[in-house]
Amino acid sequence: MKIQPGTTAPRFKRADIFGTCIDLYDREGGMTLLSFFRNAACAICNLRVHQLIERYATYQQRGLRIIAVFESPQERILQSVAKQNAPFPIIADPKAELYDLYGVESSPSKVAATMTMAETPEIIQQAAAHGFVLTPEDGSNFDRMPADFLLTYDLRVIAAHYADYVMDHMPLARIEQELWG
Repeated sequence: MKIQPGTTAPRFKRADIFGTCIDLYDREGGMTLLSFFRNAACAICNLRVHQLIERYATYQQRGLRIIAVFESPQERILQSVAKQNAPFPIIADPKAELYDLYGVESSPSKVAATMTMAETPEIIQQAAAHGFVLTPEDGSNFDRMPADFLLTYDLRVIAAHYADYVMDHMPLARIEQELWG
């Protein structure tokens, strides 16, 4: 079941890839961006992480906390995504328990449609320009779609964005609109 704006985000406690306990409800003030990614080897996902890292200092000054979730084992995330030194926690969810909790879908048809979109080669080139190459991850759920949730300080869902294609994340402008009012 998809999470709807106006509802309270489902609670979870998980260790991030470095063993720090992340409690979604352990928060006072500010907003949270909870981002679900496909897998650690996904070049397009790594490009989005890069974009969030570039904006993180400004976002953090505005009170935004970011939590990233990947449907990959910890060791895979450490081999790829962690090389970017993200200043926010990254959670490994190889059994997709958090994906299920938040209703994040797998869709072979949406992945297939992404591969035929005119802008896909350009996005892949942008990722490659930043050193993120299309690399298969053995055992990963290739059909997983991304999703993003923007939460208030009391974890009410402001916006829920479920992807229609692989590079479809909540627009940065939407996040910034909430941060700057």
